[in-house]
Amino acid sequence: MKITCTSCQKVLSIDETKLPMKPVLIPCPVCETKLPVDRRNLEMAAAASTPAPHTETHEDDDSFGAKALIVGSDSPALRQAAKLIGFMPVVIAAPAQARDYFMQEYPPVVMLNPAQVTPPPLADFAPIISLTPTDRRKAFFILFSESLRTLDGNAAFLYGVNLVVAPKDLGAFQQIYREAFGYHERLYAPMHAALKAIAS
Repeated sequence: MKITCTSCQKVLSIDETKLPMKPVLIPCPVCETKLPVDRRNLEMAAAASTPAPHTETHEDDDSFGAKALIVGSDSPALRQAAKLIGFMPVVIAAPAQARDYFMQEYPPVVMLNPAQVTPPPLADFAPIISLTPTDRRKAFFILFSESLRTLDGNAAFLYGVNLVVAPKDLGAFQQIYREAFGYHERLYAPMHAALKAIAS
């Protein structure tokens, strides 16, 4: 999970599974402000979190939990799809603003929903698509389009994303995402292992 320091606004990543089931104070590594966190509240929120389909999470939402960034046209179906795979949706229409958010938060999933898909590359989405390879590897990019076939690997390559999904297949999105993300993780596992060995 991520929390934001109330003093210096530093975003901290915390493994909630290592927190005790009681209130604790976590010091900010930058300004040393003590930040209160109660894992019991997180567990209760997770148990109760099946929000109604009309519930909307915007970029100013302070909820705990991993986020899925939806870039482009807002869609209740995409927000619901993000929730189904365990993420809180954050909708930012403008790709340049989405890039700024991405560089601060590094959401693990980025869902691109252009109003109209042009031939590759998606010029209007260049700010969020043309990240450095290091930054791109921090998220799983999904392009949604009526004019593309779900799991079309060639289209995914040409558009610079990890997965292409046709909105008509959103009913099976959980399974599609699980399989595509699993394949992605297996593909990059040797590289991640090598980078980890170099870093240590």
